[in-house]
Amino acid sequence: MRVAACLALLTAASAFAAPVPAGKSAGSDWPQWRGPNRDGHSAEKGLIDKFPDGGPKLLWKKTELADVGAGYGSPAVVGGKMYLIGADGAKGGATEFVTCLNVKDGSPVWQTKLTTSAGKFLDAWGGGPRATPTIDGGFVYILGSTGDLVCLTADKGEVKWTKNLVKDFGGGIPTWGYSESVLIDGDTLVCTPGGKGGMVALKKADGATVWQCKDFTDGAGYSSVVITEAGGVKQYVQQTQAMKGGVIGVRAADGKLLWKAGEIVRATAVIPTPVIAGEYVFFTSGYGAGCGCVKLDKDGDGVKATELYKLNKALQNHHGGVVLVGDYIYGHSDAGGWVCFDYKKGGDAVWAKQGIGKGSCTFADGLLYCYSESNGKLARVRPTEKEYTEVDSFTLPALSQLRPKQGRVWPHPVIADGKLFLRDFDLLYVFDLSKGKS
Repeated sequence: MRVAACLALLTAASAFAAPVPAGKSAGSDWPQWRGPNRDGHSAEKGLIDKFPDGGPKLLWKKTELADVGAGYGSPAVVGGKMYLIGADGAKGGATEFVTCLNVKDGSPVWQTKLTTSAGKFLDAWGGGPRATPTIDGGFVYILGSTGDLVCLTADKGEVKWTKNLVKDFGGGIPTWGYSESVLIDGDTLVCTPGGKGGMVALKKADGATVWQCKDFTDGAGYSSVVITEAGGVKQYVQQTQAMKGGVIGVRAADGKLLWKAGEIVRATAVIPTPVIAGEYVFFTSGYGAGCGCVKLDKDGDGVKATELYKLNKALQNHHGGVVLVGDYIYGHSDAGGWVCFDYKKGGDAVWAKQGIGKGSCTFADGLLYCYSESNGKLARVRPTEKEYTEVDSFTLPALSQLRPKQGRVWPHPVIADGKLFLRDFDLLYVFDLSKGKS
């Protein structure tokens, strides 16, 4: 069984978006995993209509291990600065560090070496951190592969506080390492130690515990928490490693487990982050699991989760995530390539096409940016329920030579400040998407 994609971190129209966590910027920033709303949507507008021959202009690149380090996480971009987590080697146990660069030209601002806790995870597909930094209120919050949770100042990279999900909260390192990108919601940081550690809410200022939900003991998967207020209750939604019932809602106010759902049979690794669409939660996983959708309604002082359909195999997203545009979900499925799927109706895919092959996707300015894991090709695809239509494409100038052969191009595309950020393990490329400049 192929388990490599577990490392991919991995990894809607505004009317359907989850509430933006307090303190998060909108505009052209990309302050966290999957963008401003954690839904794979960039706020960028007025991007280039057509790539020139050879692709958009390469503004700058980082190709030395010491520049950004090895890893599978994507960048965060805020206020003209880019933040990224890496490690000084391609194996587990390598020292992790955080890098801050100027978006304009890639010049270094700071780099902070972290104390990487001992802990084992399967690194044959590549070591290094897997998460995306979360930027909020002048601070950078990161989670390392062995559970090191660190808060740094955004201006100088000074460490303010640290915790460890295993030592401090009883969590368990997932098979391929912690991959969650932590959520900042107002004054609170939320993440999932897993196992006996459940889910925790901490004060973002000093890491003190607000609450710890131990109502579930599912192992931590590779997904990240999202927010919804469906059913009139603010709650944190997560997908865990449970074989069944692995989609959960935890009340934000006190950490009470509100509901568990999801009858798809999960195996090996659960990676994609759930998608919030009003009162609906859509979820999917690979290894033959499939997809499902629940509707959340008020139930006394709690929430009732009703599954709209079960055991649907039309969309099996191993990794790379899916995005909601209008009334349809788009993403790669192990069952049929790139698909368009009616998340409320279920049934068969509206269409399926192999296209550029398996990969991740991000939505910006009316187009899907689909990034192939096999060869670093990026294709822009028009999201329509009619058919798969590629607008244009290009391929990275070179792929990582450090990344193990079992590994793939797993970091997700980031689109911010008129630029396209593409990572391949220890390499980082930044392209210009501005009209008239490429």
